[in-house]
This record gives sequence, C-alpha cells and structure tokens, in this order.
Amino acid sequence: MSSPQVITPADQLAEAKKQLNFPRIIAICGSTRFMAEMAEADLRETKAGRIVVKPGCDLKSPHELWSDPVEAEALKIRLDELHRSKILLADEVLVVGDYIGDSTRSEISYARSLGRPVRFTHPEVDPDA
Repeated sequence: MSSPQVITPADQLAEAKKQLNFPRIIAICGSTRFMAEMAEADLRETKAGRIVVKPGCDLKSPHELWSDPVEAEALKIRLDELHRSKILLADEVLVVGDYIGDSTRSEISYARSLGRPVRFTHPEVDPDA
C-alpha cells in the first residue's frame, strides 16, 4: 500500500496559478545598489508578459521611514521575510547585477531549494556556476 501524497501549500499555490491561467511570475533579486537595473529588468519582463515582484525599498538610501536605526533593523528583517514570500510566489527568479552579497546568495539558495529556475543578468556571478 502506498503512502498518501502530501499536498504542500506551495503545490496548492502552483495549482491555483495554473487553474487561473496566470502569466509567469518573476521575482527580481539582487543588491539594492542595483535598483535602477531592477527597474529596467521589471520593464523588460513586464513587456514580455510576465508579472514582476521585486524589492520595494532601498534601505541604503535615506528615507524618513527607516531613519531610526532600531526601526530600520526591524524593517530589514520584515522585508527579508516579505521577499522570501515573493520568491515562493514566483515561478522563476531573476538575479540582477554583477555582485552577489550574503542576502542575495541566501535568496538564490532559497529559490533553488524550492525548485525555482534562477536566471542572472550577469551569469558569471552565479555562486553555483
């Protein structure tokens, strides 16, 4: 007798997207120093008919919403969790930029652990290449 197949929330999400005939969803990852390049990648992916999710805040640029260092650190933790949800939602990850830091390396690892294909604007920076 075979054991029952376990349906994960990720499986349910994938099935729902298929049922709804969603376009592919692309999560853009990379250092926030590449926000302009992310915007360009967003434009190109959107033109190609894909839904794009990407970082929405650049904590390295001054802003009143993260001017307090304690609040900024708490916000960074929340934003990292939010971005992991974007990766879970996505069908594919696009890594932008010619530099991979610890956060982006972690996002790549997470995406690959989920079986998400990962593309690079600069393939030479792929940590697993």
